Amino acid sequence: MVAGAVADALLTTTWHKDQMLAAVRTVTAARPPWARRLVAVVLHAYPQPPADRPRELRRFLLHLTRRAHVRRRLVTPARTVHMRWGAPAIDSLADFLGLDGDELDWFADRREINRHARDERLRHYRYAWLTHRLIEAPKPRLRDLQRRVLDDILSAVPVHEGVHGFVRGRGVHSFARAHAGCDVLISLDLRAFFSSITAARIYGLFRGIGYPEPVAHTLTALTTTRTPAHVLRAAPDPHLAALLRQPHLPQGAPTSPALANLCAYRLDRRLAALATRFGVTYGRYADDLAFSGRLGRTETDHLIALVDGIAAEEGFRVHPGKTEVRRRSQRQALTGLVVNERPAVPREDYDRLRAILHNAATHGMAEANRDGHADFAAHLTGRVAWMSHHHPSRAAKLKTLLDRALATP
Repeated sequence: MVAGAVADALLTTTWHKDQMLAAVRTVTAARPPWARRLVAVVLHAYPQPPADRPRELRRFLLHLTRRAHVRRRLVTPARTVHMRWGAPAIDSLADFLGLDGDELDWFADRREINRHARDERLRHYRYAWLTHRLIEAPKPRLRDLQRRVLDDILSAVPVHEGVHGFVRGRGVHSFARAHAGCDVLISLDLRAFFSSITAARIYGLFRGIGYPEPVAHTLTALTTTRTPAHVLRAAPDPHLAALLRQPHLPQGAPTSPALANLCAYRLDRRLAALATRFGVTYGRYADDLAFSGRLGRTETDHLIALVDGIAAEEGFRVHPGKTEVRRRSQRQALTGLVVNERPAVPREDYDRLRAILHNAATHGMAEANRDGHADFAAHLTGRVAWMSHHHPSRAAKLKTLLDRALATP
């Protein structure tokens, strides 16, 4: 309590020795020698006022204020000192998001109602298990706030050049294209990618962007969650349940992919440097890692072992059952695309779509819609666009069939 009062008082000054000394004496009624020593120590540690780090200053003052007593308090709000990458400066997150203080506390879930409430209406997320992963989808109001954070803050922060997932101008094709026509393709999978990223890492990221401690804490609360106990009962393994029990990135929130990419920057940088050391190419799409180039068997095994170690040091785990090594004589695939020569959808998928389009053109859309798609025409149009990407011959054939199918009553 005393450390907090002294820290708050110091931050109301313009950080000159005499003003700082007066502030300390005002809140503690301290004797001159003690106050002068404290101010000298603070000025040595902080040549500039840590206006965006009041909590850090309070921790620093703990051992210096043990014998003092608080007489009164002087307080000034934390403020932005320096921003990076052109992200907007925010001193009041409530004003930035257009909320009042109570609304901001509610969406930040400061009392952990989302985790403990039995009434579904009081929760901010909806939950659905998909095999070995949990989808935690925010409800509309929170999702809109997260999209504001994504569009106005996170979009300003650059990601590593080797990252292709959830990055404007990049995607599965750019990821696959970087590894096309290689002698050896190594693909690895990061286990529980989103839930492995803790709230502490998210807070560190927002602080690194330049936000004051209170703003960074609240942004972290808005973009992370703790999974309720009743949902965890269906977890497929104890390790995943332990990750979800702690504050983590929810898979399903619009901010999570961007935050995951930014938190994995050190991992990407280290793995890119490792790839350069081995003379190969590195890339990542979400939780999929890829290395490609010319490697012997011994070098391949050594690279995989090093990747596993680096991932563990950076707080991630490589899934041991999903590491694959494919040589040019085998089918090499990434994110659903065959990359032996150039990125392309597998031939069997192309043939299957041609058969569906032919059926639709011959017998009608309703007859061909065996999976019951709500908008079958839009589904087929999307599938044709996916199959045709950078493949002119396929594009021409599929477009002809699609036009015939759409014209059939």
